[in-house]
Amino acid sequence: MTELRHTAGPLAALLGVVVGIVVGERLGPASATAAIATAAVLAVVTVVARWRRGRVGFVCVTIACGLAGCGFTQRALHGITTSPISVLAGARASVTATVTLVDDPVAGRFDVRAVARVSALEPAHGTRSSRPLIVVTASRDAGSRLGLLEAGDRVVVEGRVRPLQGYDARYRWRHAVARLVVREVVDASGSRALSTRVANPVRHTVLGGTRFLPPRERALVSGFLVGDTRGVPRETTNDFRAAGLTHLLAVSGENVAFVVALVGPVLSRLSLRGRFAGGVAVLFVFGALTRWQPSVLRATAMAGISMLAIFLGRPVPALRVLTLAAGALLLADPFLVHSVGFLLSCGACAGLVLVGAPLAQRLPGPDGLRQPLAMTAAAQLGVMPIALATFGSLPLIALPANLAVAPVVGPLTMAGLVGGAAGGLLSRRAPEVAAWCQLPARLLVGYVEAVANLAARIPLPVDGRSVWLVVALTCAARAATLGVRWRRAGSVRRRCPPSVSATAPTTSGTARS
Repeated sequence: MTELRHTAGPLAALLGVVVGIVVGERLGPASATAAIATAAVLAVVTVVARWRRGRVGFVCVTIACGLAGCGFTQRALHGITTSPISVLAGARASVTATVTLVDDPVAGRFDVRAVARVSALEPAHGTRSSRPLIVVTASRDAGSRLGLLEAGDRVVVEGRVRPLQGYDARYRWRHAVARLVVREVVDASGSRALSTRVANPVRHTVLGGTRFLPPRERALVSGFLVGDTRGVPRETTNDFRAAGLTHLLAVSGENVAFVVALVGPVLSRLSLRGRFAGGVAVLFVFGALTRWQPSVLRATAMAGISMLAIFLGRPVPALRVLTLAAGALLLADPFLVHSVGFLLSCGACAGLVLVGAPLAQRLPGPDGLRQPLAMTAAAQLGVMPIALATFGSLPLIALPANLAVAPVVGPLTMAGLVGGAAGGLLSRRAPEVAAWCQLPARLLVGYVEAVANLAARIPLPVDGRSVWLVVALTCAARAATLGVRWRRAGSVRRRCPPSVSATAPTTSGTARS
């Protein structure tokens, strides 16, 4: 409760941002210059007038965050609807485009697709200055060539621009304005951005060490380490989903924590500034390595805020770090409210912060079992509202399944990263040694897959009505327990005469004196 009271300001600001985003989506596209300017003026006045700790500052910051969320959302929608490429998409024009891939191409049943940023377009229609995002899709020979590329590569393609319709409309929440159906891949070259030029060789080295594993284990290790699930078989994905272990196939905040812990002994030898700079560099490289997935964005933002607080000598409670990170990310990209991965990551972290420690204190048993059980249950409670609202149900077996794999997630991440890097470096000179480097990761990922296969056979799905029934029964049981206690206390008062109860303290006090 004390942490909640100290975090009331950031929580109100985060609520203001979310409400502002919802209102901005309802109002629709607009430049929203007045709303953003008003938010900036309110923020400056609050800081200059030193109202940050008073009620006036509390209200001003909340209103400013709401206006900012509304304004940035309307501006993002305005950028999509007024993009010059939308005119070409409406006319289904044929174009020659130079694009930079934002993420790795994903192969579907009939085509290969990726989100890309337009660098040049013929006919131009003003796209050179706006640099919009589009969804690039290709099939047959063009799809085969596109599937060999990766994030950061520059590609020259010829194709036809079409509007985002049907299933592709979901890319609108990733700021895409149209879809480019590729007929031919004319040319391709490597990345020019610093982030991908640094991250891609590291990614190649880590994943190169996994080539000695069988295809299924290799795909799972790639998903655990960098979130690359393109090679995971569909039946394996279904088993992990039925067991409530889907989060293991995508990079999460746990991976960021394990990476920071892995480089911790090296950073500890540096000065305070060196540790801060090195930690930020590690977060930046790992974020680019995992293609800045929403859960990684949340975790890296929280880690960066914590590192900055330690560097400034002002540690910040975990709940405040979460609210500050979530609010800043939502202001930077309001469409993150539609990212299920981001919402699940924030929900799990909120459950750990709010429920984890109190639940661990109340659970019986030894610490070795009580702590993992409390943390797992707290994370499941945090993601439950989002999972029920999104998927309609939640497997009840998820709690024991997550509890069973929790001890091996950290060793698997560290063994996969270290073994993959070592195997990638030794793959040409000593392939036998490189194959042995991935043996720990192979054993651990086999155990996780066995747990997922076993749990998938008994999913026991729980829907919203079942959850409300459990909540009602829990409240009824708690009310019955309190009623029994009150009745017992009342019977004790009736049995004890008032005169005796009134004179008892005096008598005992006299006896002591």
